[in-house]
Amino acid sequence: MKATALRLNKAHYPVTTLGHGRRIGLWLQGCSIRCKGCVSMDTWDTAGGGEVDIAVLLAWCEEKAREGGMDGITLSGGEPFDQPRALDALLDALLHWRECSGRVFDLLCYSGYPLGTLAARHAALLAKLDAIIPEPYADRLAEGGLWRGSANQPLVPLTALGQQRYAGQAEAAAEKRMQVAVEGGKIWMIGIPRREDMARLEALCAARGLHLDQVSWRR
Repeated sequence: MKATALRLNKAHYPVTTLGHGRRIGLWLQGCSIRCKGCVSMDTWDTAGGGEVDIAVLLAWCEEKAREGGMDGITLSGGEPFDQPRALDALLDALLHWRECSGRVFDLLCYSGYPLGTLAARHAALLAKLDAIIPEPYADRLAEGGLWRGSANQPLVPLTALGQQRYAGQAEAAAEKRMQVAVEGGKIWMIGIPRREDMARLEALCAARGLHLDQVSWRR
């Protein structure tokens, strides 16, 4: 039996810094990899976030797509593949929506697992994605290309739609941009920062009398 709910850290629309075009972003909660230098440590705890019914989440996605259009959905975390049954159910729901609605949108997923590990353990899940950015973030390596944190992380198209949208971006030079959103009394930074960007942000805020507490990039 497939899962009917998943553990979610947050959902946001629109996202313009994690993939092609104007997107929905879904950050799954819980990560067993816990890369050094991660800027999303708030997504690590498996007991964090909240449990969300997949049907409710799908209805939210449909509502956002109707409001302002949508080119794709980015799945991140946390580690999406640490919830394989829930991820499978979510992908099935999104693919069914895409097929029935006639909308053209791609499914891009981030994972800290090596591509070989994903292919061996989760080939059926990879077959439901249009593109994936795998491999753990490595702060000892050079910065990654477009939408990626470190140089070891490839952008891998998996379908014809993925090839169309991402094949030309696989070796693109990094164009690091960040979005800022204020929701529920919190400031969200969305995107892949350059090295030391978050420290610079804290310093700039402090110089203006604003001190950031409980930041996601430091425990």
